[in-house]
Amino acid sequence: MMSLKQFWTKKTLVGLGLGQFLSLLITSTGFSSSELSNRGINAPTSQSFLNYALLTVVYGSVMLYKRQALKAKWYYYVVLGLVDVEANYLGGRDPRKGDLLVIAGATLYAISNVSEEFLVKNANRVELMSFLGLFGAIISAIQISIIERNELKSIHWTAGAAFPFFGFSLAMFLFYSFVPVLLKMSGSTMLNLSLLTSDMWAVIIRIFAYHEKVDWMYFLAFAAVAVGLVIYSGGDKEEDQHQCIAGVGDEDAGRSKYFDDEADFDNINRGAIAGSSKTGDTSKHDCITSGERSETIENKNIGKDVQGKKS
Repeated sequence: MMSLKQFWTKKTLVGLGLGQFLSLLITSTGFSSSELSNRGINAPTSQSFLNYALLTVVYGSVMLYKRQALKAKWYYYVVLGLVDVEANYLGGRDPRKGDLLVIAGATLYAISNVSEEFLVKNANRVELMSFLGLFGAIISAIQISIIERNELKSIHWTAGAAFPFFGFSLAMFLFYSFVPVLLKMSGSTMLNLSLLTSDMWAVIIRIFAYHEKVDWMYFLAFAAVAVGLVIYSGGDKEEDQHQCIAGVGDEDAGRSKYFDDEADFDNINRGAIAGSSKTGDTSKHDCITSGERSETIENKNIGKDVQGKKS
């Protein structure tokens, strides 16, 4: 049973805070997409393309500067890029055009999140962002040239259209940059639970920005999600403690194996020394270390000197 002090650790607080920051970013992308839709702009792949391009430039430059070798196969990132692009495309579609599109988009999002968690824990964050951005940008460019080419030509670029378009890309860039941090810290379940509060943040923004009235059940739902996040954070803490204990056990096992190997090596050397000596008990020699052996020889020499002086 954990105490309150053990529960509210730095990792728990950072995980909860980062999860809500990501939830706010998702809320801002939703408002940007709504604003674009109100202006008659429906180009979800084009909106995501700039995000992938930013990821490629920023994290790719870091990777080239550090000259990091790949820790995961490049074709993993090709598949992940394809899944992520289509998840954004289907997720950004109008839900009225079919619930199947929404379900497919949610499924692809789940696959993308779990895959990112695996890669960020087995490769690293910079590599993941670099290659996700690279292949995401390539796949998005191909899809734009096929599906959204005419849509882009028909857009009348004004400040009112450009601001939500680039605001969406910037929010997505920040979202993609911090998602691997939360995935490595708390896992994909914590990420998805945190994103459940995005609807609640949208409601709060509508209340204060648009002065809309909402039902009190929204606040009850927000409280339920918040309690779920806190409970999951506590369970995650206990799991980390078990993993830490298991890691210490593995380290002790490795250390004991190392010492056993060292002992076997010493026994071989001692056996060789005992075999070359024609005097004394071999089992006795096996139990004497090199330091003890030198000390014994020194004591014998002192004893001989004392006996010579007496005589």
